[in-house]
Amino acid sequence: MARPERRMPKARAMIVAPQPEAVEAGVATLEAGGNALDAVLACALTQGVVDPMMCGIGGLGVLQILDPATGDHLVLNGLSTCPGACTEAMWEAVFEGECPDGYGYILRGHANELGHAAVTTSGILRVFAEAHRRWGRLGWADLFGPAIATATEGWLVRPHVAAMFALDERAYGRLSYREKLAFTEDGARLYLRPDGSPKRVGDTVRNPDLAATLATLAREGAEDFYAGGIARRIIADMERHGGLLSADDLAGFHPEAEPPLTVRYRGRDIAVPPPPAGGIMVAQMLRILERFDLPALGHNRPEYMRVVAEAMKVAGRDKDRHIGDPRFVPPPLERLLSDAYAQERAAAIQAGEKTHLPRTGADSQHTTTVSCVDAGGMVVSLTHTLGLPSGVIPPGTGFMLNGAMNWYDPRPGRAGSIAPGKRRFSSMAPSIVLEEGKPVATLGAPGGAWIPIAILQALVNLLDFGMTMQEAVQAPRFSATSDAVDIGNRIPRAAQQALEAMGYEVRRSPASYPFAAVHGIAMWDGRLEGGADPQRDGLAAGIS
Repeated sequence: MARPERRMPKARAMIVAPQPEAVEAGVATLEAGGNALDAVLACALTQGVVDPMMCGIGGLGVLQILDPATGDHLVLNGLSTCPGACTEAMWEAVFEGECPDGYGYILRGHANELGHAAVTTSGILRVFAEAHRRWGRLGWADLFGPAIATATEGWLVRPHVAAMFALDERAYGRLSYREKLAFTEDGARLYLRPDGSPKRVGDTVRNPDLAATLATLAREGAEDFYAGGIARRIIADMERHGGLLSADDLAGFHPEAEPPLTVRYRGRDIAVPPPPAGGIMVAQMLRILERFDLPALGHNRPEYMRVVAEAMKVAGRDKDRHIGDPRFVPPPLERLLSDAYAQERAAAIQAGEKTHLPRTGADSQHTTTVSCVDAGGMVVSLTHTLGLPSGVIPPGTGFMLNGAMNWYDPRPGRAGSIAPGKRRFSSMAPSIVLEEGKPVATLGAPGGAWIPIAILQALVNLLDFGMTMQEAVQAPRFSATSDAVDIGNRIPRAAQQALEAMGYEVRRSPASYPFAAVHGIAMWDGRLEGGADPQRDGLAAGIS
């Protein structure tokens, strides 16, 4: 019997994100005449409502945009900064160790993770405002409607949100999320049941305080958060509870706009955000792997996994050694991305050399992403986060502030050490693929230190193995962010045994879709095709 003819209408615009309510917000914005930037911002504002421990207006993020109408191709870096009151050695005496998964640092008393001292300068709203000023089509206030409606009317706790609410990270030296949800009266009222347990799948969350805050931002603009009434409420709460963040910190924050870091791979250009974002790891892995015939090794066959895992470990080691805020620690990008260094590392991998990367465990996932392509060819990819949520909800505002001080090394003299105004390395890497100067794919991922290795595998799936975007983001993945190789539960046991025979420790995840959650859009031959990682609860939606 002949295969039924495909009758899906050809999409002229598309948006993809891990939350259905947020995708709906983006679709509605596109249908109202907004462009890709408008849709991404409306989607992101709604993400902050329905994924309140992952992202929000108290967070940070990185946005990459390619606008053919203006010729702009830029990255807006809204990674947060250390407050001005910080000093390099302020927590050295209470430092207990690095989190065993490499995601943050353990202090006696957890001041860098829970409470007001954990909060850094939130950058994401100024990214939104600057991006809208440059490239937005609809009015600023128009972008807030879906988020305000969702906060007012309420939303249902989805499986992934419930999993985050119940997350207990004490095995990695971090706290349980129940402690963060219960840290303020507002948090407990919003996100806990009457018995004190976190809300579960199907429970409703209504947040009228957040709706009012968003309405203020829609009316007054982002500056209200940095120098207006909302700023005063944040700083008053900081002063009452010994926080480090000051009014000068908020008022003085500005996102950095710069060209993307671009590398060639298989005749295409891969554009990623430069340091201190995580694109350098994606770029370095691609430079090394271009020296191998990956299809000949066989997708997820043992030798393929060995080669790719070693490239992951090289990039992870070099990131630990060299990558921080470029204003404080200039990164040796020319050497790390050079032909000579890529060939040297590829030859070592071919010879069977193992890179030492001493860490254990899995990596944190407190992030979300959104990508959009519109009918005019504008491409926007945004990844944003709370870092680790601090638990701090300024009274009556409805939003949680980031806990990104956990990302800074309390030990002086290191690339990631604490310093006033310093941005910390982040794995976030919203990416765009270009072919003969034209975009053919965009993708991003939440997932902590897994982000670069997941984006790498999705890119290889697309560009080396010819997968569709959906196939590329849902194919079985593995990870090497330590000396061990972590594998998803759909990797065959025979492949695991072969890797173990090569001398690797292999750890099997019980999850079918672990290691970040890539979402993306391909646009070859003028046809838009989205892919949403099944790990999360999202989807891709096209506009005909």
